[in-house]
Amino acid sequence: MPIYKMEGKKNGKQKYRVRINYIDSFGKAKQLDRVVYGLDEAKELERKLQASMCDVEAGIGMTVSELFEEYVNVKKNETRESSLDTSSRIISKHIIPILGKYKLKKLTLPILQNWKNEINNKDFSITTRQHIYAELRALLNYAVKMEYLPANPLLKLGNFKTTLELEQKQEMDYYTADEFKQFISVAHNCALQAQESGNYFEWNYYVFFSIAFYTGLRKGEIHALRWCDIDNGYLSVTRSISQKLKGEDRITPPKNKSSIRTLQLPKPLLKILSEHKERCKQFDNFSENNLICGADKSLRDTTIQNRCKKYASLAGIKTIRIHDFRHSHASLLANEGINIQEISRRLGHSNVEMTWNTYSHLYPREEERAIKILDKIV
Repeated sequence: MPIYKMEGKKNGKQKYRVRINYIDSFGKAKQLDRVVYGLDEAKELERKLQASMCDVEAGIGMTVSELFEEYVNVKKNETRESSLDTSSRIISKHIIPILGKYKLKKLTLPILQNWKNEINNKDFSITTRQHIYAELRALLNYAVKMEYLPANPLLKLGNFKTTLELEQKQEMDYYTADEFKQFISVAHNCALQAQESGNYFEWNYYVFFSIAFYTGLRKGEIHALRWCDIDNGYLSVTRSISQKLKGEDRITPPKNKSSIRTLQLPKPLLKILSEHKERCKQFDNFSENNLICGADKSLRDTTIQNRCKKYASLAGIKTIRIHDFRHSHASLLANEGINIQEISRRLGHSNVEMTWNTYSHLYPREEERAIKILDKIV
């Protein structure tokens, strides 16, 4: 850890450069330079930097930003790219700007509580706040795993909580069967009108929304569907396409192991798909490996949402999100008393508990049936 004499003085003291070399937590050689005036001051700085680098090599001198950089490098080999991209954006936007400069050993409860206060002061839903908390918790849990921290201090504060009135289950946005019929009828008419002027591409949006409602597939799963995924009335879901990552679209595995599934297709959807396939066959580039919606490139998410708003407006019904078509599928089945295990399987959830926590309030008929049974006991 040499000290170099440099040209220049300040207040009569010679200028010195203090340079130390160290190995970061990934085993990479790094260098740190500092300038100071006076030989005694240079020696003292060298001593402090040496002690500081010992802390860095042990992890305790690491800042939250440095931890985040290491965390991403590790997780990119363990996590789906789209999931890591989502986590990285949340941490970069809501955690690093507030906590990034702090060293891990300086993450006291008051500092973390101040972070929670700042997040609470933003106009976020309770779900969003809890997602942000979960990302910071995971980041600090990694620090504990690597023995950079003895324990996760965030756990003492706990997650964000709602007031009593906000804890009530909110109504989920979805289309009933009648609303969907109105919506998809408009989509069909728009596709017909576009076809009359030589534009066949509009049919892709009609088919996309039909698949979304009749199967409950996630948006990325629909994007990735190819004609070869349909066999004898069954649909195989084996991949997903993400448009949120930098660069080109990425083909990834579905969200979890349970998301790889085979679904029997209902007759109305089979008819829609059969007609769409015949239209697609009219073009020279048709192949069984083509995407069902878009042929050679998946439909753009923003354009799909714009079509959703357009069709809903023309139909005179509320506008819902693309993901709410998945909720619509689950709602329809739940209201018809379909077993929760089957709904969970069709949605590709990792466990039934997740399905029940999300859709249990969509079983109003079960309550009605229970009351009718009890009413008979007189």
